Amino acid sequence: MDAEHRRAPSLIPPRAGIGLRFRHHQTVLEERPAVAWFEVHTENYMGGGRAPGCLEGIRADYPLSLHGVGLSLGSAEELDLSHLARVCEVADRLEPGLVSDHLSWSIAGGMYLADLLPLPMTDEALAVVCRHVDQVQGALRRSILVENPSTYFQFRHSTIPEWEFLAEVARRTGCGILCDVNNIYVSASNHGWDAMTYLRELPPAAIGEIHLAGHSVRQLGQGRVVRIDDHGSRVAPAVWALYEAALGLFGPVPTLIEWDTDVPDLDVLRDEARIAETALERQRHAIRSAIAA
Repeated sequence: MDAEHRRAPSLIPPRAGIGLRFRHHQTVLEERPAVAWFEVHTENYMGGGRAPGCLEGIRADYPLSLHGVGLSLGSAEELDLSHLARVCEVADRLEPGLVSDHLSWSIAGGMYLADLLPLPMTDEALAVVCRHVDQVQGALRRSILVENPSTYFQFRHSTIPEWEFLAEVARRTGCGILCDVNNIYVSASNHGWDAMTYLRELPPAAIGEIHLAGHSVRQLGQGRVVRIDDHGSRVAPAVWALYEAALGLFGPVPTLIEWDTDVPDLDVLRDEARIAETALERQRHAIRSAIAA
């Protein structure tokens, strides 16, 4: 796309958006539902077929955010430069309001693994992540957001609490933070962390987006359970409560409803988005009242 015809970046409003999945492309194109903004997985739009064209049509009417799963920011190896180039091509074509990826790794020996794997929280890993975030931001010519993971075990030799690690990545690189409230709840429950401590240690000015999703609970025996971040159900009541607390700390932030397995009709996602929008409006009202007082 040449400079003369380049569209303006799609500024993401501090409202509730929805993760757009393939099954909803046609509905959105035909019905133009009342949704504040959409987020898509970047890697789904790197190839050919109908999907990129559909997204171009949707992008004409809605703000758009790109959420990647393949940069592998925490890999000990160097970044896959061909993959980074494809991310840049999608971003140049769509001019999204936000670009994000995960605090995780997924490449070993040049092979992509089908998961977002956790990092040891060490000074060495911190240096690797910061180097890679700087490299990505340089290629994109813009800041990105880095999302906190959901985890099910901890490395014995980790020396930095996850919330401090993430805050330090933001401080060193100037990137923003994608605060996944469901991930914080899942990880805190699995490891015995205090979820509010996690939230309070994140720098409010760095929070560029919040994610909300459902999770499942697996029984391990002897009264033990593990929570799995599977994005396959409605947001749990405890996660909604934690979200309200996050808004109290960070103010109104663009908030996304994610649903990736057993994806329901778009109306179900819009219903979840309305709950988030109500919480955002309560926060906006609280701020207005405080200013007027």
